[in-house]
Amino acid sequence: MLILASASPRRAELLRNAGIAFTAIPASIPEERSSGEDPASYARRLAAEKARAVARQHQNDAVLSADTIVVVGGEVLEKPRDAEDARSMLRRLSGRTHEVTTGVCLASKGKEWIESETTRVEMTQISDGEIDFYISTGEPMDKAGAYAIQGIASRWIPRIEGCYFNVVGLPVPLVYRFLKDSELI
Repeated sequence: MLILASASPRRAELLRNAGIAFTAIPASIPEERSSGEDPASYARRLAAEKARAVARQHQNDAVLSADTIVVVGGEVLEKPRDAEDARSMLRRLSGRTHEVTTGVCLASKGKEWIESETTRVEMTQISDGEIDFYISTGEPMDKAGAYAIQGIASRWIPRIEGCYFNVVGLPVPLVYRFLKDSELI
């Protein structure tokens, strides 16, 4: 059985849409970046820690986990703490290109597959009024970088370079390759 170590409805939907059967069991680990840790290493480490936490309780199952971060100007943006944090993030992203990196880990039969995927995302200029409206919808509050490319924020994303599904929260082609490499499918 494949376990998704995440409570993310977006990751679950992506797996279902790809025809990949799973059971969701969220992992709870502290998410703190180590001093000097580069963003991609940070995302990979968190994904691995999530997978290991769930795998300890489910040793006979395969465990898939992921962690998504947004990076703009060298600064890592995770999920906003509150509306003001979301507003600050959206202002930093407005009119700029940023990177979305997702670390992915598959733990199965004592082996681990760990990689990260990075997608470049261009965001148009967003007015303060648009930001306030967007925050009022609640959509940005549980998303890295305070936006959902598949939702309202799609109106501000004219171009991406890389995997769209990565920006949603799970690079499905990478996951599929892991599942094939591990002989789970």
